[in-house]
Amino acid sequence: MSINAIFLQADASSLSQFLPFIAIIVVFYFFMILPQSRRKKNEKQFRKDLKLGSRVVTSSGIHGKLVEMNNKDRTVIIETSAGKIKFEREAISVELSKKYSVPAKK
Repeated sequence: MSINAIFLQADASSLSQFLPFIAIIVVFYFFMILPQSRRKKNEKQFRKDLKLGSRVVTSSGIHGKLVEMNNKDRTVIIETSAGKIKFEREAISVELSKKYSVPAKK
């Protein structure tokens, strides 16, 4: 056996040994990393599109209406039945205005 034949056998077997690890990394990327990055992108767009007067729910479950937005320190003031509360913009999780404004079926 020549030295070239030995190196070719070693390369083929080492590649086949790493194939399952490469497949795991690819699957991990498509099922874990890619959806998470899409979700973050959608959340960023959601917070950017918020408007005054929108009915929202915070991540802690407080329902209210957006009455003031401060872009400087990224806070919002939400009016609830108990009064006005100041929150970070990232604390808003759902906009109820869009959720309840489903078009009527014909």
